Amino acid sequence: MRSYPALLLAIAVIIGASFLTPMLNTYILGRIMYIGIMISMAVSLNLINGFTGQFSLGHAGFMAIGAYTSAVVTTWASTHGGAIAVGNDPAMFLIALLLGGVLAAVAGLGVGIPSLRLRGDYLAIVTLGFNEIIRVLIQNLDFKIAGVDYIGGARGFSVLPLTTFVWVFITAAIVVFCVENLVNSTYGRGFLAVRDDEVAAEAMGVDTTKFKVRAFVTGAFFAGVGGGLFAHSNYNITPLDFTFLTSIDIVVIVILGGMGSTVGVILAAIILTTLSELLRSVPQYRMIIYSLLLIILMITRPQGLLGPKTMDKLFKRRKKQDLSPIEA
Repeated sequence: MRSYPALLLAIAVIIGASFLTPMLNTYILGRIMYIGIMISMAVSLNLINGFTGQFSLGHAGFMAIGAYTSAVVTTWASTHGGAIAVGNDPAMFLIALLLGGVLAAVAGLGVGIPSLRLRGDYLAIVTLGFNEIIRVLIQNLDFKIAGVDYIGGARGFSVLPLTTFVWVFITAAIVVFCVENLVNSTYGRGFLAVRDDEVAAEAMGVDTTKFKVRAFVTGAFFAGVGGGLFAHSNYNITPLDFTFLTSIDIVVIVILGGMGSTVGVILAAIILTTLSELLRSVPQYRMIIYSLLLIILMITRPQGLLGPKTMDKLFKRRKKQDLSPIEA
């Protein structure tokens, strides 16, 4: 999805599909919306881990910042009333999501700066620590204004259910559109240069510092927006929704889909989220089966379901088929 007509077509399809959602029960619709949120989360992390080559384990921390920020805004709006402060106003919900994304992006800037000196396992530990700091801070905050609890600490925070099918999948389409256009633009080739060989990129005049920090800020912004959608698709959020295990789930989706492959990551998000739900019927064996399947998939497809090389082969084969025998 690299052009505006493709984005507009995707939005039209999403709006058309939304008219079918009343035929689905609440549980199925909720799971479909969760898949859409995970697509946004995984594609945004793919910009950091897959396209820029940084190894971040703190995406759930950005998600938590976006979730709580947007939830505070909509809760405040619903309790204060007035023409500009109505909790179920789409404009107010959009503002809440964007504010969540902006604060998460600011946090991404704070995490991105250490990445200037750290890489690999060391950067993973720093981002993992960031995730836990955010979770523990939220868990111990008890923030009340005029008797209204805006954080809830460990017991959680009640949130207005404002997220809909259209909100989730239009956001996912915009995230895919932005990331694909960014990394395939002339400017965005810098992200790939940093991933492939940072020293060589610097020698060629690429400002690797800016690209690494911008990858964190951009990925964190979209994770914050995804967190806002997640918060408002539930009636209650708690710090346990944003542990490092949530970050691990998103990283697994990116690795299994193929680092640097947007199509592969989307496919992996659909497969793994659906698989996790199907295994809920056997809770005693769920994690064992889930882990075994992941091991088998990584042994048989170490490059991911649709890694960049696989996509290149598919496109080259398609081009050869399109050419005449003499041209081929």
